[in-house]
Amino acid sequence: MEVKLHDIGEGMTEANINHFLVKVGDIVKADQPLVEVQTDKMTAEIPAPFSGVIKEFTVSEGETIPVGSTVLLMEKESRDTSRRTVSQTTQVLKKKRILASPYTRKIARENGVNIEEVVGSGAGGRIVDEDVLLYMKGDIGASPKLEEETVPAVQPKPAETVPNTIPFRGRRKQIASKMAHSLRTIPHCTHFEEIDVTNLLVWKDTMKRGGQSVSMGAFFIKALSVCLKEFPIFNARLKEEEECIELQSHHNIGVAVDTDDGLIVPVIKGVEGMTMVEIQTEMKALTVKAQEGKLTMKEIKGGTFTVSNVGPLNGSIGATPIINEPEVALIAFHKTKKRPMVNEHDDIVVRSMMNVSMSFDHRVVDGGTAVTFTNRLRDLIEEPQSMLLELI
Repeated sequence: MEVKLHDIGEGMTEANINHFLVKVGDIVKADQPLVEVQTDKMTAEIPAPFSGVIKEFTVSEGETIPVGSTVLLMEKESRDTSRRTVSQTTQVLKKKRILASPYTRKIARENGVNIEEVVGSGAGGRIVDEDVLLYMKGDIGASPKLEEETVPAVQPKPAETVPNTIPFRGRRKQIASKMAHSLRTIPHCTHFEEIDVTNLLVWKDTMKRGGQSVSMGAFFIKALSVCLKEFPIFNARLKEEEECIELQSHHNIGVAVDTDDGLIVPVIKGVEGMTMVEIQTEMKALTVKAQEGKLTMKEIKGGTFTVSNVGPLNGSIGATPIINEPEVALIAFHKTKKRPMVNEHDDIVVRSMMNVSMSFDHRVVDGGTAVTFTNRLRDLIEEPQSMLLELI
């Protein structure tokens, strides 16, 4: 019987085959993971639909296939199959999972490196390109025992044979497809604003001295929730065929996370009912899971508004972010920089200034409303004590 790639959420059309978790001839149990696949949003596993024996793989690792394609063939469990040793099944279940991108696996294959022998330096033990290259040189990236036995036999290929192309498939290709569709469909308009975060930095330091650490990101998300309550049009979805704009009842804020395999947006659900500490705790947990490729479909679905906090990357003063369809808007917080500013007394003072850029769907929202929205957000950030009135 055929085991096919099915849609694991949010209308995916294709996925990349990361690696098989079993081999031909293995006995597997129902719901046992068979193959790891990569979509534009997450890494997922395809489970066995029944107990049986793996007969044949119909696709290869690193291959991108559309939904509905046959991944492998299985034979249902029979009496003869069930009499095989339990130890073989146990061995399969305990097979080591390797976290590595398809491109990293390709480098290993082309240079004769057994990727299972490489020790990853990335988040959650993920193997990155540099780990494979260092392993080939015999420097680091393998346990002492394996390094002693295998490194002398592995020689790096001449410089001219090193791959000089990057595969355009898997998550990268699907991200590209989604972004292109968003730009083709939504008339983007981006509004820019600068915000004085000097008082917020003082408030943050005061909280820290009092034993309570709250990140700027958590404060921004809570302030956004206050604004979304006052301007629900930004927490909506346009349904053109039904000729209506559907206002969402909860503030489910997507937080863009940069990972080794590309951008992914886990969602903090129900921000309107959370404290800043709760927001920060959830945000940190989801970020770690995103970087380790452990997010579930539930954790990346249902977003109503997206935040991109690029300030910590220290390399951006402005951008025109692309809306995460079917949402109405996305806001990006850029790096904070001390600048001379003129105050209300015409004195030149040094203030910590941050730029923000908000892209919005001009079919749903007018420019004036977007300006009013960001002005309200600016007021909350510039006078953090005003948030207390909103939380009573």
